[in-house]
Amino acid sequence: MSLLHYMRAMQGIIGRELWRFITQRERFISALVRPLVWLFVFAAGFRAALGLAIAPPYDTYILYEVYITPGLCGMIQLFNGMQSSLSMVYDREMGSMRLLMVSPLPRWFLLLSKLLAGAGVSILQVYVFLLIALMYEIEAPWQGYLLLFPALMLTGLMLGALGLLLSSFIKQLENFAGVMNFVIFPMFFMSTALYPLWKLKESSKILHALASYNPFSQAVELIRFAMYGQVNKYALAYTLGAFILFSSLAIVGYSPSKGMMARKGMG
Repeated sequence: MSLLHYMRAMQGIIGRELWRFITQRERFISALVRPLVWLFVFAAGFRAALGLAIAPPYDTYILYEVYITPGLCGMIQLFNGMQSSLSMVYDREMGSMRLLMVSPLPRWFLLLSKLLAGAGVSILQVYVFLLIALMYEIEAPWQGYLLLFPALMLTGLMLGALGLLLSSFIKQLENFAGVMNFVIFPMFFMSTALYPLWKLKESSKILHALASYNPFSQAVELIRFAMYGQVNKYALAYTLGAFILFSSLAIVGYSPSKGMMARKGMG
């Protein structure tokens, strides 16, 4: 197999995912409505719960919105990663995934291409969300938007790999929806997306520990630092390690001889 074959295969997989996203307008709208509701509606309640109040010389309403914006960017990627994996389960039920997996290209390359496509879609959604937030004066330094791109690529790959890993264990489409909710909501609420770690430590040491080791927390921190032109080295290493772990397990899970696919007749 030549490099041209690899490039054409990757182009086809990414192009198919982008076309699917473009034609499914409801998916794009729902991906934006969810974080926008959290940003402009639920933020008021969380400000009160955290003991924050609007008082000069600082407008803490804006400050809190600025704080949770990276977490909501992570929310977009988390839901998109699970949504992309949901499409994997659907393709497996419809039989189109069988055609992909029997190609002469390595499975790890095909799955990585799928992850890159999902991460690209999530990055597009995040920047549209940030553009809307910018209209409401929730902004970061201009260089932060540039540094944000590689951070979003890594976090998108990590969260997509997690969803891909889960999809390797799910046999039916109906079951995956329940698993999505079981994974998404604990990961989101037991993280630093909505409140800092020191606040969690004040309420519960166990919750603080869970949030500290939550891969989604580190993904959010990587995004948060990148938005202000900084690199959180610990979050970077943690997110990269989680991506390698999740993607490796997903590749094994989709292996016809070792993983769950062997028991599902996908080999």
